[in-house]
Amino acid sequence: MSKLPILRTLAKMGEGVPPTFHQPQPVSYNLPTMEANEVQEFANQMKESGESHEESLKTISLAISILAVLVAMVTVLGHRTHTEAVLTQSRAGDQWNLYQAKKIRMDNLSVTLDLLPTQPTTNPTLTSAKTAEYKAHIEKWKSDLAEEQEKARDFEREVTHAERKASRYDLGEALLQISVVLCSITLFTRKRAYFLLGLMLGLVGIVFAASALVLR
Repeated sequence: MSKLPILRTLAKMGEGVPPTFHQPQPVSYNLPTMEANEVQEFANQMKESGESHEESLKTISLAISILAVLVAMVTVLGHRTHTEAVLTQSRAGDQWNLYQAKKIRMDNLSVTLDLLPTQPTTNPTLTSAKTAEYKAHIEKWKSDLAEEQEKARDFEREVTHAERKASRYDLGEALLQISVVLCSITLFTRKRAYFLLGLMLGLVGIVFAASALVLR
Protein backbone atom coordinates (compact mmCIF):
# COMPACT_ATOMS: atom_id res chain seq x y z
CA MET A 1 0.00 0.00 0.00
CA SER A 2 1.36 3.48 -0.90
CA LYS A 3 2.32 5.78 2.02
CA LEU A 4 1.92 9.01 -0.01
CA PRO A 5 -1.79 9.67 0.72
CA ILE A 6 -1.18 9.08 4.42
CA LEU A 7 1.72 11.61 4.52
CA ARG A 8 -0.39 14.18 2.71
CA THR A 9 -3.18 13.77 5.22
CA LEU A 10 -0.79 14.18 8.15
CA ALA A 11 0.68 17.31 6.52
CA LYS A 12 -2.73 18.91 6.12
CA MET A 13 -3.53 18.17 9.74
CA GLY A 14 -0.28 19.87 10.77
CA GLU A 15 -1.22 22.95 8.72
CA GLY A 16 -4.65 23.07 10.35
CA VAL A 17 -6.47 22.03 7.22
CA PRO A 18 -9.02 19.36 7.95
CA PRO A 19 -8.57 16.35 5.74
CA THR A 20 -11.31 15.35 3.34
CA PHE A 21 -12.60 11.80 3.28
CA HIS A 22 -14.56 10.28 0.38
CA GLN A 23 -17.72 8.42 1.31
CA PRO A 24 -18.00 4.94 -0.27
CA GLN A 25 -20.62 4.77 -2.97
CA PRO A 26 -23.31 2.09 -2.53
CA VAL A 27 -23.01 -0.86 -4.87
CA SER A 28 -26.15 -1.75 -6.77
CA TYR A 29 -26.93 -5.26 -8.07
CA ASN A 30 -29.29 -5.82 -10.95
CA LEU A 31 -31.45 -8.77 -9.76
CA PRO A 32 -34.24 -10.19 -11.88
CA THR A 33 -37.64 -9.38 -10.52
CA MET A 34 -41.03 -11.06 -11.05
CA GLU A 35 -44.30 -9.27 -11.34
CA ALA A 36 -47.16 -10.22 -9.04
CA ASN A 37 -49.12 -11.86 -11.86
CA GLU A 38 -46.07 -13.89 -12.92
CA VAL A 39 -45.62 -15.16 -9.37
CA GLN A 40 -49.28 -16.16 -9.21
CA GLU A 41 -49.09 -17.92 -12.57
CA PHE A 42 -45.98 -19.85 -11.51
CA ALA A 43 -47.65 -20.91 -8.28
CA ASN A 44 -50.73 -22.12 -10.17
CA GLN A 45 -48.57 -24.16 -12.56
CA MET A 46 -46.77 -25.84 -9.67
CA LYS A 47 -50.07 -26.61 -7.99
CA GLU A 48 -51.58 -28.07 -11.15
CA SER A 49 -48.48 -30.19 -11.71
CA GLY A 50 -48.67 -31.58 -8.19
CA GLU A 51 -52.39 -32.29 -8.47
CA SER A 52 -51.92 -34.03 -11.83
CA HIS A 53 -49.17 -36.22 -10.41
CA GLU A 54 -51.30 -37.08 -7.40
CA GLU A 55 -54.29 -37.99 -9.59
CA SER A 56 -52.04 -40.22 -11.72
CA LEU A 57 -50.82 -42.09 -8.65
CA LYS A 58 -54.40 -42.54 -7.46
CA THR A 59 -55.42 -43.98 -10.82
CA ILE A 60 -52.52 -46.45 -10.86
CA SER A 61 -53.17 -47.50 -7.25
CA LEU A 62 -56.86 -48.06 -8.00
CA ALA A 63 -56.00 -50.14 -11.07
CA ILE A 64 -53.58 -52.27 -9.03
CA SER A 65 -56.25 -52.85 -6.37
CA ILE A 66 -58.81 -53.95 -8.95
CA LEU A 67 -56.30 -56.26 -10.64
CA ALA A 68 -55.37 -57.78 -7.26
CA VAL A 69 -59.05 -58.54 -6.57
CA LEU A 70 -59.39 -60.16 -9.99
CA VAL A 71 -56.27 -62.26 -9.33
CA ALA A 72 -57.80 -63.51 -6.08
CA MET A 73 -61.10 -64.38 -7.79
CA VAL A 74 -59.46 -66.22 -10.69
CA THR A 75 -57.15 -68.07 -8.28
CA VAL A 76 -60.12 -69.32 -6.26
CA LEU A 77 -61.95 -70.43 -9.41
CA GLY A 78 -58.83 -72.20 -10.65
CA HIS A 79 -58.32 -74.07 -7.39
CA ARG A 80 -61.98 -75.12 -7.26
CA THR A 81 -61.80 -76.39 -10.85
CA HIS A 82 -58.63 -78.37 -10.15
CA THR A 83 -60.30 -79.92 -7.09
CA GLU A 84 -63.37 -80.76 -9.17
CA ALA A 85 -61.17 -82.47 -11.76
CA VAL A 86 -59.42 -84.56 -9.10
CA LEU A 87 -62.70 -85.63 -7.46
CA THR A 88 -64.29 -86.48 -10.80
CA GLN A 89 -61.23 -88.51 -11.76
CA SER A 90 -61.62 -90.46 -8.53
CA ARG A 91 -65.29 -91.12 -9.31
CA ALA A 92 -64.35 -92.27 -12.80
CA GLY A 93 -61.83 -94.70 -11.29
CA ASP A 94 -64.47 -96.07 -8.91
CA GLN A 95 -66.89 -96.49 -11.79
CA TRP A 96 -64.32 -98.42 -13.81
CA ASN A 97 -63.61 -100.62 -10.78
CA LEU A 98 -67.33 -101.41 -10.52
CA TYR A 99 -67.41 -102.18 -14.21
CA GLN A 100 -64.45 -104.53 -13.91
CA ALA A 101 -65.97 -106.32 -10.89
CA LYS A 102 -69.25 -106.96 -12.71
CA LYS A 103 -67.43 -108.06 -15.84
CA ILE A 104 -65.32 -110.55 -13.87
CA ARG A 105 -68.47 -111.99 -12.26
CA MET A 106 -70.15 -112.25 -15.67
CA ASP A 107 -67.09 -113.96 -17.17
CA ASN A 108 -66.94 -116.45 -14.29
CA LEU A 109 -70.63 -117.21 -14.67
CA SER A 110 -70.19 -117.62 -18.42
CA VAL A 111 -67.45 -120.21 -17.79
CA THR A 112 -69.71 -122.02 -15.31
CA LEU A 113 -72.54 -121.99 -17.85
CA ASP A 114 -70.27 -123.46 -20.50
CA LEU A 115 -69.08 -126.24 -18.16
CA LEU A 116 -72.51 -127.04 -16.74
CA PRO A 117 -73.67 -129.30 -19.62
CA THR A 118 -70.47 -131.35 -19.38
CA GLN A 119 -71.04 -132.20 -15.74
CA PRO A 120 -72.88 -135.39 -14.80
CA THR A 121 -76.20 -134.75 -13.14
CA THR A 122 -78.96 -136.73 -11.54
CA ASN A 123 -81.57 -133.97 -11.95
CA PRO A 124 -81.73 -132.65 -15.52
CA THR A 125 -84.66 -130.39 -14.62
CA LEU A 126 -82.60 -128.55 -11.98
CA THR A 127 -79.70 -128.26 -14.38
CA SER A 128 -81.93 -126.73 -17.03
CA ALA A 129 -83.37 -124.28 -14.50
CA LYS A 130 -79.88 -123.21 -13.38
CA THR A 131 -78.80 -122.83 -16.99
CA ALA A 132 -81.74 -120.52 -17.71
CA GLU A 133 -81.07 -118.58 -14.52
CA TYR A 134 -77.41 -118.09 -15.37
CA LYS A 135 -78.24 -116.95 -18.89
CA ALA A 136 -80.69 -114.39 -17.47
CA HIS A 137 -77.98 -113.10 -15.10
CA ILE A 138 -75.50 -112.82 -17.95
CA GLU A 139 -77.93 -110.86 -20.11
CA LYS A 140 -78.69 -108.53 -17.23
CA TRP A 141 -75.02 -107.98 -16.48
CA LYS A 142 -74.34 -107.23 -20.14
CA SER A 143 -76.88 -104.42 -19.94
CA ASP A 144 -75.45 -103.23 -16.61
CA LEU A 145 -71.91 -103.30 -17.97
CA ALA A 146 -72.90 -101.07 -20.89
CA GLU A 147 -74.42 -98.57 -18.46
CA GLU A 148 -71.43 -98.69 -16.10
CA GLN A 149 -69.04 -98.18 -19.00
CA GLU A 150 -71.01 -95.18 -20.26
CA LYS A 151 -71.05 -93.64 -16.76
CA ALA A 152 -67.28 -94.09 -16.45
CA ARG A 153 -66.75 -92.44 -19.82
CA ASP A 154 -69.04 -89.55 -18.81
CA PHE A 155 -66.87 -88.99 -15.74
CA GLU A 156 -63.75 -89.03 -17.90
CA ARG A 157 -65.28 -86.42 -20.21
CA GLU A 158 -66.08 -84.28 -17.18
CA VAL A 159 -62.46 -84.60 -16.04
CA THR A 160 -61.21 -83.47 -19.45
CA HIS A 161 -63.61 -80.52 -19.43
CA ALA A 162 -62.58 -79.49 -15.90
CA GLU A 163 -58.89 -79.68 -16.80
CA ARG A 164 -59.43 -77.46 -19.84
CA LYS A 165 -61.25 -74.90 -17.69
CA ALA A 166 -58.52 -75.06 -15.03
CA SER A 167 -55.85 -74.45 -17.68
CA ARG A 168 -57.58 -71.27 -18.80
CA TYR A 169 -57.97 -70.09 -15.22
CA ASP A 170 -54.27 -70.74 -14.62
CA LEU A 171 -53.24 -68.78 -17.72
CA GLY A 172 -55.56 -65.91 -16.79
CA GLU A 173 -54.18 -65.87 -13.24
CA ALA A 174 -50.59 -65.75 -14.50
CA LEU A 175 -51.32 -62.84 -16.87
CA LEU A 176 -53.15 -60.91 -14.15
CA GLN A 177 -50.26 -61.39 -11.71
CA ILE A 178 -47.80 -60.11 -14.32
CA SER A 179 -50.14 -57.17 -14.90
CA VAL A 180 -50.08 -56.29 -11.19
CA VAL A 181 -46.28 -56.40 -11.16
CA LEU A 182 -45.97 -54.15 -14.22
CA CYS A 183 -48.41 -51.60 -12.81
CA SER A 184 -46.48 -51.63 -9.53
CA ILE A 185 -43.25 -50.93 -11.40
CA THR A 186 -44.92 -47.79 -12.76
CA LEU A 187 -45.07 -46.36 -9.23
CA PHE A 188 -41.27 -46.54 -8.98
CA THR A 189 -40.19 -45.73 -12.53
CA ARG A 190 -42.91 -43.13 -13.31
CA LYS A 191 -43.04 -44.57 -16.84
CA ARG A 192 -46.54 -44.83 -18.23
CA ALA A 193 -45.54 -47.53 -20.70
CA TYR A 194 -45.35 -50.11 -17.91
CA PHE A 195 -48.84 -49.14 -16.76
CA LEU A 196 -50.33 -49.45 -20.25
CA LEU A 197 -48.60 -52.79 -20.85
CA GLY A 198 -49.87 -54.04 -17.50
CA LEU A 199 -53.43 -53.04 -18.36
CA MET A 200 -53.20 -54.82 -21.72
CA LEU A 201 -51.95 -58.05 -20.14
CA GLY A 202 -54.61 -57.75 -17.44
CA LEU A 203 -57.31 -57.44 -20.10
CA VAL A 204 -56.00 -60.54 -21.90
CA GLY A 205 -55.94 -62.43 -18.59
CA ILE A 206 -59.55 -61.44 -17.90
CA VAL A 207 -60.57 -62.68 -21.37
CA PHE A 208 -58.89 -66.06 -20.81
CA ALA A 209 -60.45 -66.46 -17.37
CA ALA A 210 -63.90 -65.46 -18.64
CA SER A 211 -63.62 -67.90 -21.55
CA ALA A 212 -63.41 -70.76 -19.03
CA LEU A 213 -66.94 -69.90 -17.85
CA VAL A 214 -68.42 -70.41 -21.31
CA LEU A 215 -66.25 -73.38 -22.31
CA ARG A 216 -68.28 -76.36 -23.49
